[in-house]
Amino acid sequence: MMSTREGRWGASLWGVLIVLCTVVFLDGLDVSMVGVALPSIQAELGMSTSALQWVVSGYVLGYGGLLLLGGRTADLLGRRRVLLVALGVFAFASLLGGIVDSGALLIAARFVKGMSAAFTAPAALSIITTTFAEGPERNRALSIFTACAASGFSLGLILSGLLTELGWRWTFLMPVPVAIAALIAGARLLPRSEERGEGGYDVFGALTITGGMLLLVFTVVEAPEVAVARTVATGVVALVLLGVFVWWELRTRHPLVRLGILRSAPLRRANLGLVILFGSYVGFQFVAMQFFQNTLGWSALATSLAFLPAGLLVALFSTRVGSLADRHGTPKIILGGAVSLVAAYLIFLNVASNPTLWLIIPGMLLLGAAFALAFPSLNIQGTNGVADAEQGLASGLINTSGQVGGAVVLAVVTATLTSSGSVQAAIVVSAVFALIGLGIAITGVVGARAAARSAEPVLEAV
Repeated sequence: MMSTREGRWGASLWGVLIVLCTVVFLDGLDVSMVGVALPSIQAELGMSTSALQWVVSGYVLGYGGLLLLGGRTADLLGRRRVLLVALGVFAFASLLGGIVDSGALLIAARFVKGMSAAFTAPAALSIITTTFAEGPERNRALSIFTACAASGFSLGLILSGLLTELGWRWTFLMPVPVAIAALIAGARLLPRSEERGEGGYDVFGALTITGGMLLLVFTVVEAPEVAVARTVATGVVALVLLGVFVWWELRTRHPLVRLGILRSAPLRRANLGLVILFGSYVGFQFVAMQFFQNTLGWSALATSLAFLPAGLLVALFSTRVGSLADRHGTPKIILGGAVSLVAAYLIFLNVASNPTLWLIIPGMLLLGAAFALAFPSLNIQGTNGVADAEQGLASGLINTSGQVGGAVVLAVVTATLTSSGSVQAAIVVSAVFALIGLGIAITGVVGARAAARSAEPVLEAV
């Protein structure tokens, strides 16, 4: 680990952090930056609503499906090397997405781009967790790092609106020069010497988990438009693939996921929390984009500005969560975020029937508060207490939870919107997932209090 003096970071340490923050900002940006552009993409390329959601899901599934392999590869080959190679692929796929002329090619480019992000994200996060010592130093670095990730995701919608006014292709081309600049800076600034883990690659595990997730999302999205027998058949195959993945991981010599890592209750809750937080929001965002532009007739710019309060709140306050976690512990901060998320969706259920700014702005502020509080805290909790040799695995696992949650919940929301045609019904899906997340957050606070009581010294009677 790089040394720090009395908690003060030198220029080289800040340089490393800035490069890694840029990388994760781009990863978050790309999940959401197509959001406002979706209606324009649909109109120009002639895509159906179910096909259109694959522009989002293609990236998210490529990202989430290979994150575990990306984290393991970073541990084995070296985090710096994996980060730089994958960042180059990310830049190329961004360029490709901006010049294609068919929906199928666009989805393919998005999938490749998501695959590259599956290697950059865990490599970047594990460089953070192996560079800064666990405790206040790491919490501070992680709060800045995750603030950049959350800000990229939140502000991506705003940039999408501005760029879509010029043309939707700019939402794909804009990240190219930023990625190239980060690649050049990373080659100069990232540390070359690093410990590497032992073992091999679990390609079969990566194929089964990715195939299972792809088929599961495909099944849910297509369910409203195909026969029940086909839905059942593809759903069963998806579950079989996921079951084979678990079976294989328990038996292979070099598993993609050492399932024993999930014995940690705080780590399990952190991963489940990210499934809920990211999944429910990606689904809500997809519905909101359609509602604001297609139903209310808002412009791309007006739609993006509606999300500005949430984006600003995340950008301004996420960096302070590390110090809050030091004082109060991550479970309480996560609970605050979960409460905000539920409240936000309850407000937006009313927005669907009464679309006024007096409801939209408070709803967006609550969404921003939920992300600002929960996202950094979940990342801190999901990587604490893990050995350096498995930081790539822990980082890949926590990122996978968010991306897989995004893909699966988006599929459920899209299927609900397609079958019912009701915006309120689709938002209810996000609200139900948020309520589940609230329940998990409550168990986290209760578990933390129980652990604290059990750790208290017992005074013997004299």
